[in-house]
Amino acid sequence: MSLLEDLQQRSGNICELCTSNTNLSIYEVPPISTGGIDGSLLVCETCKSQIENTETTDANHWRCLNDSMWSEFSPVKIVAWRMLHRLKKEGWSQDLLDMMYLEEEELRFAKESDDHLEESEKIIHRDVNGAILQAGDTVVLIKDLKVKGSSMIAKQGTAVRRISLDRENAKYIEGKVGPTQIVIITDYVKKMAEKE
Repeated sequence: MSLLEDLQQRSGNICELCTSNTNLSIYEVPPISTGGIDGSLLVCETCKSQIENTETTDANHWRCLNDSMWSEFSPVKIVAWRMLHRLKKEGWSQDLLDMMYLEEEELRFAKESDDHLEESEKIIHRDVNGAILQAGDTVVLIKDLKVKGSSMIAKQGTAVRRISLDRENAKYIEGKVGPTQIVIITDYVKKMAEKE
């Protein structure tokens, strides 16, 4: 079965957030670490557009989380947690958050979006040109870098795919160069443009 068929079967062919049965598609929960059935959910166009674009968020639409936050499936719970945090200025949203429970691993993953932080608290990672870096991005090294604790040198022009961000320091990202996971200072990378 395809991922779409798996998600349709799991959800009963309805949006796993608001139960709409129209314009359904796959939403991979960012930053995409697993993808597949354990990192995706089936959502309607309304939910998807509001998740991806905070300016279009209609708080009343998300009252549906009162039910979907109790889902047995991690990706559904994680997106519900993130949306409730985004709406925490609404009294009802905070009430739901107070009742919600996520396993430790689910909570760690949910927090990777920074939706639980106020704008002033968010740590923003920027490349050498000032472009905002996000978990899962691909960057290119702009100079040769000696890797601490080894004799390895990461060469200029090396692409580092699927980076992760240091949650405490805006200057640090992590990624694999060859088989080695290394910490890289953001001043030495340039974000690669996504291919259309």
